[in-house]
Amino acid sequence: MRRLRPVFAAVSAVALLTAVLRLVLVRQAALARRRIGKPLGEVSLDADRLWRPGLDGAPLDLLLVGDSLAAGLGAQRPKQTLGGRLAKALARGLGRPVRLRTVARVGAESRDLATQLDALPPGYRPHVAVVVVGGNDVTHRLPVAESARHLEDAVRRLRVLGAGVVVGTCPDLGALRAVPQPLRRIASSLSRRLAAVQAEAARRAGAEPVDLRRAVGPLFFDEPEAMFSLDRFHPSPLGYRRTAEALLPAVQRATVVALSSRRPAPR
Repeated sequence: MRRLRPVFAAVSAVALLTAVLRLVLVRQAALARRRIGKPLGEVSLDADRLWRPGLDGAPLDLLLVGDSLAAGLGAQRPKQTLGGRLAKALARGLGRPVRLRTVARVGAESRDLATQLDALPPGYRPHVAVVVVGGNDVTHRLPVAESARHLEDAVRRLRVLGAGVVVGTCPDLGALRAVPQPLRRIASSLSRRLAAVQAEAARRAGAEPVDLRRAVGPLFFDEPEAMFSLDRFHPSPLGYRRTAEALLPAVQRATVVALSSRRPAPR
């Protein structure tokens, strides 16, 4: 029995440390929510329209799926949203009008992707779809395997529709200065792990992933005042511009491939 006492003591110490750490993280999460608040509201700007209608040719259909980043919360004008910036740039690059449709919603998690796709009108066939999701999966502690499964299912559905698909993986939440340490460090680790799993799931389902942490993460770390909006959580107009620039090459490639492929007939 004496030999077991050190083991019991060690186990008790670990349990106590775990309980204390959990309490600290819960309090820090509450502090972060108070700091961030909801100064931008919960509804993004409506950027859905035909962009560059004066260009020749039949319009290309661009679909935005996912969370508040995909929806453009934090932009001050429709043309500054992620969808608006991608639509304008894609139209300019391919010389054709682009019709934007956004089903992304503020606060969405990966498990909401199916509902967003269910809301598409019958017969809708996007040429290209951009999926950005994951931040809320981390903050709401959705299991990584579940996140990946929902993302992969959504990409496969979009591919069946004939769309080229680009997935912007989860940004590095370590850039959120409003989140105190050590919670910010933990969120950074979790978001990086989710991003890696998302990239694998996207490739398996036939999408091209774009690592937003590597592509634009350093800018959000180094220039938070310029890259974040007033809530210090969502991108600013400049943040959306840089994010769109990172996604655009993959979006253009996916669109060209979709245009050269035989598209399924509307049902």
